[in-house]
Amino acid sequence: MKLIARPLYLEQLKRVQGVPDIKVITGIRRCGKSKLMESFIDYIKTTDPAANVIYIDFTDLKYEELNHYRKLYDYAESSYLAGNNNYLFIDEVQLCEGFEKTLNSLHSSEKYDIYVTGSNAFLLSSDLATLFTGRTFSIEVFPFSLREFMEYHNLSDAYEAFTEYRKFGGMSGSYVYSDEKSRMSYLNNVFETLVLRDIVQKYKIRNAPLLEKITDYLMDNTSNIVSASNMAKTLQANKIKTNDKTIGTYIGYLCNAYGFYRIRRYDIRGKKYLAFNDKYYLADPAFRYARLGSRNPDYGRISENLVALELLRRGYEVYAGVLYKKEIDFVAVRQSEKLYIQVSEYIDNPETFEREYTPLLSIRDAYPKMILARTRHEEYQYEGIRIVDIADWLTAES
Repeated sequence: MKLIARPLYLEQLKRVQGVPDIKVITGIRRCGKSKLMESFIDYIKTTDPAANVIYIDFTDLKYEELNHYRKLYDYAESSYLAGNNNYLFIDEVQLCEGFEKTLNSLHSSEKYDIYVTGSNAFLLSSDLATLFTGRTFSIEVFPFSLREFMEYHNLSDAYEAFTEYRKFGGMSGSYVYSDEKSRMSYLNNVFETLVLRDIVQKYKIRNAPLLEKITDYLMDNTSNIVSASNMAKTLQANKIKTNDKTIGTYIGYLCNAYGFYRIRRYDIRGKKYLAFNDKYYLADPAFRYARLGSRNPDYGRISENLVALELLRRGYEVYAGVLYKKEIDFVAVRQSEKLYIQVSEYIDNPETFEREYTPLLSIRDAYPKMILARTRHEEYQYEGIRIVDIADWLTAES
């Protein structure tokens, strides 16, 4: 399988190299966490030839005998070299029974620079806070961006690449398949594993079909406002027994496992979060095609999903804005920076264009405002609002 450099994440790892925390590489299953770890190991070996790198991959039978915390501890200690920089890398750490005892002990010794990856549903941020009492630093890895997609496929035309990317997504494991049917089958299997094995196993869910129904509902309503109570009514109308509390719990599981991202709604004028009816964006829109097919694609909502992921990838806090009953797709905040963004498939129609710019013009502060659409031409401005082709924005420097 072809590999490409992922400098965004490598730079994050470099910045915390030597920091006395357990570095945890998180993200949805098959998004490239293990390959990122391998790339960082290569970097260490190049820049610090004397480093002692201890590497354990629990998906490799070679390390099967270490799948108990005591044996893992003994192996790490027996591999330690005094006088050298000692790095401990553990891939799929959750496959070791009681791994947290070993990591806590090794971390307390202050002898190792520790990095781990783990299956998303078994190594959640909430779990880490409990297991390691705040002694962790998480680096979240996303599926390939459009820029990475183009680099992998040696593409130079962002406008054309965007059409393919929106359909086939950023899960690079699917790229090795030459036909669309096989790609979709791979993607569906990845998500099935995420839902049916990881989440069901971790939370001991008895009603797996209900979890699947909720998953399909969220996929079909990507970028829409979602209400647990309305979802419950819809499922109940289809003779499925459930309630809004159960649905809310299951949605939480899906978000914890990085299958979906919850974007809270924010009252711009009142400067407060709204308590109900959030938006949910899929970790990769290609999962929607793989699971639900190409019916009702609604490209505008899929484009909005891609923008949400890119904002998160670039380190923004992301909210859905509300102002005088008008919706602003995204309020993106990063330190002192704030952006207001509307996303549309096309804005050639004057009525569509007006629908997109009117909410932005209602915002009275001076922070930048932007409309992203498939314009296929250079950026321009309207009443101070930047109008940018979505492919150009997705491939721009962050």
